[in-house]
Amino acid sequence: MKNKPLHVLAISSSGRKDGSITRALSADLIAALEDHHGSIQLVRRDIGDGVPVVNAAWIEANFTPDENRTAQHLQTLALSAELVGELQSADVIVIGAPVYNFSISAALKSWIDMVARARLTFRYTDNGPVGLLAGKKAYVVVATGGVPVGSPMDFATPYLRHVLAFLGITDVEIIAADRVNSNAAESKDRARAQIAELIHLSAEAA
Repeated sequence: MKNKPLHVLAISSSGRKDGSITRALSADLIAALEDHHGSIQLVRRDIGDGVPVVNAAWIEANFTPDENRTAQHLQTLALSAELVGELQSADVIVIGAPVYNFSISAALKSWIDMVARARLTFRYTDNGPVGLLAGKKAYVVVATGGVPVGSPMDFATPYLRHVLAFLGITDVEIIAADRVNSNAAESKDRARAQIAELIHLSAEAA
Protein backbone atom coordinates (compact mmCIF):
# COMPACT_ATOMS: atom_id res chain seq x y z
CA MET A 1 0.00 0.00 0.00
CA LYS A 2 1.36 3.37 -1.05
CA ASN A 3 0.56 6.59 0.77
CA LYS A 4 0.90 8.83 -2.25
CA PRO A 5 -2.17 8.78 -4.51
CA LEU A 6 -1.61 7.43 -7.99
CA HIS A 7 -2.50 10.07 -10.57
CA VAL A 8 -4.40 8.38 -13.39
CA LEU A 9 -5.47 10.05 -16.63
CA ALA A 10 -8.25 8.13 -18.41
CA ILE A 11 -8.81 9.04 -22.05
CA SER A 12 -11.95 7.69 -23.71
CA SER A 13 -11.98 8.02 -27.49
CA SER A 14 -14.87 5.76 -28.47
CA GLY A 15 -17.74 7.46 -30.25
CA ARG A 16 -20.06 5.20 -28.29
CA LYS A 17 -21.19 6.26 -24.85
CA ASP A 18 -23.15 3.06 -24.19
CA GLY A 19 -22.01 -0.40 -25.18
CA SER A 20 -18.40 0.62 -25.72
CA ILE A 21 -15.98 -2.21 -25.05
CA THR A 22 -13.00 0.09 -24.55
CA ARG A 23 -14.92 2.20 -22.04
CA ALA A 24 -16.00 -0.90 -20.09
CA LEU A 25 -12.55 -2.47 -20.06
CA SER A 26 -10.90 0.83 -19.15
CA ALA A 27 -13.25 1.05 -16.17
CA ASP A 28 -12.24 -2.49 -15.16
CA LEU A 29 -8.57 -1.53 -15.41
CA ILE A 30 -9.01 1.64 -13.36
CA ALA A 31 -10.88 -0.30 -10.68
CA ALA A 32 -8.05 -2.84 -10.56
CA LEU A 33 -5.47 -0.06 -10.28
CA GLU A 34 -7.41 1.50 -7.42
CA ASP A 35 -7.79 -1.86 -5.67
CA HIS A 36 -4.07 -2.53 -5.98
CA HIS A 37 -2.78 0.94 -5.18
CA GLY A 38 -5.33 1.85 -2.55
CA SER A 39 -5.65 5.49 -3.55
CA ILE A 40 -5.88 7.13 -6.95
CA GLN A 41 -6.63 10.59 -8.24
CA LEU A 42 -8.53 10.11 -11.46
CA VAL A 43 -8.88 12.65 -14.25
CA ARG A 44 -11.29 11.66 -17.01
CA ARG A 45 -10.96 13.13 -20.46
CA ASP A 46 -13.74 12.04 -22.80
CA ILE A 47 -12.89 12.93 -26.38
CA GLY A 48 -15.48 10.70 -28.02
CA ASP A 49 -17.38 13.69 -29.40
CA GLY A 50 -14.21 15.01 -31.02
CA VAL A 51 -11.28 17.34 -30.43
CA PRO A 52 -10.64 20.46 -32.53
CA VAL A 53 -8.22 19.79 -35.36
CA VAL A 54 -4.97 21.64 -35.84
CA ASN A 55 -5.63 24.55 -38.19
CA ALA A 56 -3.80 27.64 -39.42
CA ALA A 57 -4.66 29.70 -36.33
CA TRP A 58 -3.42 26.94 -34.00
CA ILE A 59 -0.18 26.52 -35.95
CA GLU A 60 0.47 30.27 -35.88
CA ALA A 61 -0.15 30.42 -32.12
CA ASN A 62 1.96 27.34 -31.39
CA PHE A 63 4.96 28.57 -33.35
CA THR A 64 4.83 32.09 -31.96
CA PRO A 65 7.44 32.50 -29.19
CA ASP A 66 5.90 32.52 -25.73
CA GLU A 67 6.83 36.13 -25.07
CA ASN A 68 5.16 37.29 -28.29
CA ARG A 69 1.85 35.46 -27.94
CA THR A 70 -1.28 37.58 -27.92
CA ALA A 71 -4.42 36.97 -25.90
CA GLN A 72 -5.91 35.44 -29.03
CA HIS A 73 -2.93 33.07 -29.35
CA LEU A 74 -3.35 31.97 -25.74
CA GLN A 75 -7.07 31.40 -26.24
CA THR A 76 -6.36 29.33 -29.35
CA LEU A 77 -3.90 27.16 -27.39
CA ALA A 78 -5.99 26.95 -24.20
CA LEU A 79 -7.40 23.47 -24.78
CA SER A 80 -4.02 22.16 -25.88
CA ALA A 81 -2.40 23.58 -22.75
CA GLU A 82 -5.08 21.95 -20.58
CA LEU A 83 -4.59 18.56 -22.28
CA VAL A 84 -0.81 18.81 -21.95
CA GLY A 85 -1.14 19.67 -18.26
CA GLU A 86 -3.30 16.59 -17.66
CA LEU A 87 -0.70 14.42 -19.34
CA GLN A 88 2.20 15.98 -17.45
CA SER A 89 0.47 15.46 -14.10
CA ALA A 90 -0.37 11.79 -14.67
CA ASP A 91 1.59 8.84 -13.33
CA VAL A 92 -0.50 6.40 -15.37
CA ILE A 93 -2.35 6.99 -18.62
CA VAL A 94 -5.23 4.72 -19.64
CA ILE A 95 -6.19 5.18 -23.29
CA GLY A 96 -9.35 3.58 -24.60
CA ALA A 97 -8.74 3.17 -28.32
CA PRO A 98 -11.25 1.40 -30.53
CA VAL A 99 -9.88 0.59 -33.97
CA TYR A 100 -11.75 2.35 -36.75
CA ASN A 101 -10.81 1.43 -40.30
CA PHE A 102 -7.55 -0.22 -39.23
CA SER A 103 -6.32 2.71 -37.12
CA ILE A 104 -7.28 5.02 -34.27
CA SER A 105 -10.26 7.36 -34.21
CA ALA A 106 -10.04 10.87 -35.61
CA ALA A 107 -10.69 12.18 -32.10
CA LEU A 108 -7.67 10.36 -30.65
CA LYS A 109 -5.46 11.54 -33.51
CA SER A 110 -6.57 15.12 -32.83
CA TRP A 111 -5.79 14.67 -29.13
CA ILE A 112 -2.30 13.50 -30.06
CA ASP A 113 -1.84 16.55 -32.28
CA MET A 114 -2.84 18.75 -29.36
CA VAL A 115 -0.40 17.21 -26.85
CA ALA A 116 2.64 16.56 -29.06
CA ARG A 117 4.22 19.99 -28.60
CA ALA A 118 7.86 20.90 -28.84
CA ARG A 119 9.32 22.27 -25.58
CA LEU A 120 6.36 20.92 -23.60
CA THR A 121 6.15 17.18 -24.24
CA PHE A 122 9.26 16.72 -26.39
CA ARG A 123 12.29 18.74 -27.40
CA TYR A 124 14.70 18.78 -30.29
CA THR A 125 18.38 18.09 -29.67
CA ASP A 126 21.47 17.67 -31.82
CA ASN A 127 20.84 13.93 -31.63
CA GLY A 128 17.17 14.11 -32.54
CA PRO A 129 13.93 14.60 -30.60
CA VAL A 130 13.73 13.60 -26.94
CA GLY A 131 10.47 12.93 -25.09
CA LEU A 132 9.84 14.91 -21.90
CA LEU A 133 7.27 12.59 -20.29
CA ALA A 134 9.57 9.80 -19.13
CA GLY A 135 8.72 7.79 -16.02
CA LYS A 136 5.03 7.36 -16.80
CA LYS A 137 3.16 4.13 -17.59
CA ALA A 138 0.52 3.78 -20.26
CA TYR A 139 -2.16 1.16 -20.75
CA VAL A 140 -3.79 1.15 -24.18
CA VAL A 141 -7.14 -0.64 -24.18
CA VAL A 142 -7.93 -1.64 -27.75
CA ALA A 143 -11.06 -3.17 -29.27
CA THR A 144 -11.44 -4.27 -32.87
CA GLY A 145 -14.25 -5.74 -34.88
CA GLY A 146 -12.21 -7.96 -37.17
CA VAL A 147 -8.61 -6.77 -37.12
CA PRO A 148 -6.21 -9.02 -35.18
CA VAL A 149 -4.12 -6.81 -32.90
CA GLY A 150 -0.45 -7.14 -33.83
CA SER A 151 -1.23 -8.22 -37.39
CA PRO A 152 -0.15 -6.37 -40.56
CA MET A 153 -3.68 -4.90 -40.67
CA ASP A 154 -3.24 -3.28 -37.24
CA PHE A 155 -2.00 0.26 -37.76
CA ALA A 156 -3.36 1.47 -34.41
CA THR A 157 -1.16 -0.14 -31.76
CA PRO A 158 2.23 0.36 -33.51
CA TYR A 159 1.34 4.01 -34.07
CA LEU A 160 0.31 4.57 -30.47
CA ARG A 161 3.46 2.87 -29.18
CA HIS A 162 5.56 5.08 -31.44
CA VAL A 163 3.81 8.31 -30.47
CA LEU A 164 3.97 7.56 -26.76
CA ALA A 165 7.67 6.67 -27.03
CA PHE A 166 8.25 9.91 -28.95
CA LEU A 167 6.83 11.74 -25.93
CA GLY A 168 9.05 9.70 -23.58
CA ILE A 169 6.49 7.11 -22.47
CA THR A 170 8.08 3.76 -23.24
CA ASP A 171 6.41 1.61 -20.56
CA VAL A 172 3.30 0.71 -22.56
CA GLU A 173 0.95 -2.26 -22.17
CA ILE A 174 -1.56 -3.14 -24.88
CA ILE A 175 -4.78 -4.74 -23.60
CA ALA A 176 -6.65 -6.14 -26.56
CA ALA A 177 -10.22 -7.25 -27.09
CA ASP A 178 -9.84 -7.94 -30.78
CA ARG A 179 -12.06 -9.57 -33.40
CA VAL A 180 -15.15 -9.05 -31.27
CA ASN A 181 -17.36 -9.57 -34.33
CA SER A 182 -16.38 -13.25 -34.20
CA ASN A 183 -16.61 -13.90 -30.47
CA ALA A 184 -17.20 -10.86 -28.31
CA ALA A 185 -17.58 -12.68 -24.98
CA GLU A 186 -14.36 -14.67 -25.37
CA SER A 187 -12.43 -11.62 -26.57
CA LYS A 188 -13.57 -9.51 -23.61
CA ASP A 189 -12.79 -12.32 -21.19
CA ARG A 190 -9.25 -12.55 -22.56
CA ALA A 191 -8.81 -8.80 -22.10
CA ARG A 192 -10.08 -8.97 -18.50
CA ALA A 193 -7.71 -11.85 -17.78
CA GLN A 194 -4.88 -9.76 -19.19
CA ILE A 195 -5.83 -6.87 -16.91
CA ALA A 196 -5.82 -9.17 -13.87
CA GLU A 197 -2.43 -10.58 -14.84
CA LEU A 198 -0.86 -7.17 -15.43
CA ILE A 199 -2.08 -5.83 -12.08
CA HIS A 200 -0.91 -9.01 -10.35
CA LEU A 201 2.55 -8.67 -11.89
CA SER A 202 2.60 -5.01 -10.90
CA ALA A 203 1.78 -5.95 -7.32
CA GLU A 204 4.59 -8.52 -7.26
CA ALA A 205 7.07 -5.97 -8.59
CA ALA A 206 6.04 -3.32 -6.05
